Amino acid sequence: MQISLQQVVPFFFENGKAAGSQLWNQSLSFNKGENIHIIAPSGSGKTCFIHFLYGLRNDYSGKILYDNNDIKNFDAEKFSSWRQQYISIIFQDLRLFTGQTVLQNLEIKRSLLPYHPQSRIEAMAKRLGIESKLTKLCSTCSYGEHQRIAIIRALQQPFDFLFLDEPFSHLDENNRQKAMELMQEEAAERNAAIILTDLKKIDYFNAEKVLYL
Repeated sequence: MQISLQQVVPFFFENGKAAGSQLWNQSLSFNKGENIHIIAPSGSGKTCFIHFLYGLRNDYSGKILYDNNDIKNFDAEKFSSWRQQYISIIFQDLRLFTGQTVLQNLEIKRSLLPYHPQSRIEAMAKRLGIESKLTKLCSTCSYGEHQRIAIIRALQQPFDFLFLDEPFSHLDENNRQKAMELMQEEAAERNAAIILTDLKKIDYFNAEKVLYL
């Protein structure tokens, strides 16, 4: 799978705001197996960009293509099929079911189109230090634990692209590195691409492309 951008600019940008960007109003292609790091301060449109790529918003000019298919032409069913098979995501607001246990949140994702057995969930939880939380309600977990839950959840499905929208904001440096190592290993296993947005450069993310928004 390939994702291509053709002169994408948010409708709500003021004149000249996209000037100097290495992403907005550019022609770019992202391929399987690449790591892409997008760096920008708050208010530059990082979350909007991830939402554009995932098809949650289409208030932009230009085109976003999945394998030469303009995603503005996708209906809900077609988007659902692409997301289920080719795209996983960690939203900045995480979107967990707080009334369910941690394991139930992870199983919901895994059961839709399983990639790993349940034993891998338990191994990932142990690796990220939340194995004791699996039977607890998500509502009882800290925000940093929620972020680790969302990271593990995103790895339970097949994907060619993994979209990460500032996934580490409430993790200390040690836990950030552990989570990033896990995601890069999982992406390498699938020969998948990671598109990561953050406020600053993350040195332990092995990016082939670094773009300043």
